[in-house]
Amino acid sequence: MFPFRYFCQRIVTLIAACVLTAACSTTSNDTSAYQAKPYVQVKHPEWTKNAVIYQINTRQFTQEGTFNAAAKQLPRLKDLGVDILWLMPIHPIGEENRKGTLGSPYSVKDYRKVNPEFGTLDDLKSFIKQAHEMGMYVILDWVANHSAWDNHLRFDHPDWYERDYKGDFRPTPWWDWSDIIDLDFSQPELRKYMTDAMKYWVEEVGVDGYRCDVAGFVPIDFWNQLRKELDEIKPVFMLAEWESRDLHAQAFDATYAWSWWEHMHNIAHGKTNVNSLFIYYSWNESAFPKEAMRMTMVSNHDKNAWEATQFEAFGEALEASIVLSVVGEGMPMIYNGQEAGNPRRLAFFEKDPIDWQPHPIGDLYKKLFKLKKQNTALWNAQWGATMVHVPNNHPTEVLSFVRQNQQDKVFAVFNFSGSAKTVKFSEKLYHGQYIDFTTAKQAVLTDTTELEIPAWGFKVFSK
Repeated sequence: MFPFRYFCQRIVTLIAACVLTAACSTTSNDTSAYQAKPYVQVKHPEWTKNAVIYQINTRQFTQEGTFNAAAKQLPRLKDLGVDILWLMPIHPIGEENRKGTLGSPYSVKDYRKVNPEFGTLDDLKSFIKQAHEMGMYVILDWVANHSAWDNHLRFDHPDWYERDYKGDFRPTPWWDWSDIIDLDFSQPELRKYMTDAMKYWVEEVGVDGYRCDVAGFVPIDFWNQLRKELDEIKPVFMLAEWESRDLHAQAFDATYAWSWWEHMHNIAHGKTNVNSLFIYYSWNESAFPKEAMRMTMVSNHDKNAWEATQFEAFGEALEASIVLSVVGEGMPMIYNGQEAGNPRRLAFFEKDPIDWQPHPIGDLYKKLFKLKKQNTALWNAQWGATMVHVPNNHPTEVLSFVRQNQQDKVFAVFNFSGSAKTVKFSEKLYHGQYIDFTTAKQAVLTDTTELEIPAWGFKVFSK
């Protein structure tokens, strides 16, 4: 018989050998630790797959400036082809340090009440109910970063606010937002209050999500937890006024494509060329996940009020910019009044209602939204197709690309210059039979195809 000591030594040796074998096996064969995990954990509501956003500035949207008056416009908006109605803040507006006569809707006096200027809570519920009956969805503009000076939270919970170097309440630093003061999201009680308030409007009033003002000024872990709690009530759509990949991981369906607007604005004013758009689309494809929705637009309340109307911002490039905002990758948004050709910068702190009238821009948007709904290559996020560059003979002036999946295809060409161009293309990605978006006629594109594109003109072909 072997000595007991020898037996023990053999057992130890065998165990060590097994451990070494397992380690070697893991090192050489097991790659599970290195497999990519889904970055985006947000599940988009099914109804967002080809959705279009419409922003309503309730104060200026109708002569009355009320929810009930706005509800009368819902059939027109449905006919226009929009799906998500974004209501600018609907809460009472602060009076202390108010700007102008009526104040900014982003100076929130009470997160759980309705601004009487717009109507009652029941009026809002009725608006939402009517929108739902027409197959549309309603999101509220939410201002989490700051409140009005006379919000009751300042008096009930002064420790929930940030202070400046003197120990005083402070507006958001470096901005002229003197009518608001910043909240402090390091306070757990504030986080719970804000979460409960946002859950209230979803659970009790029926809203379908939020557009979150300056979302990047609020800690991302707050948004991540909030999204989990809102989705437990029902599927919601969340839009962040910010441009950040990481907001898409656990919190937001969509973020702003601010840089797209800047690139297009600079091209329209001759400050740069098409290559600047390559920067945006390269970042969009390489840095942002496929599931990310980027909101593309030519106007919104900020741009219109403080910088330029759509006509001032884009001039002769306006129509082409609108078309690219819809047929390029992104979730398109239209600001109220664009479709009526509103020529004014709407006042922000006063009553300044839109003059409604038929306009070619409205016809263009309606036609584009119809195409977006019908052609699955133009759908949002993972439901749509990636833009693929088609090289042409005017690379700094003409943008051309294909979006294609197994079912549908779009070939788009934009002349972002002040002179007509005869455009030729290389490679074969664009070949095929199409319908011309502008003429509704059939078109066959081949190796010998040359397109005559006028200054600031475009061509869109679909099949």
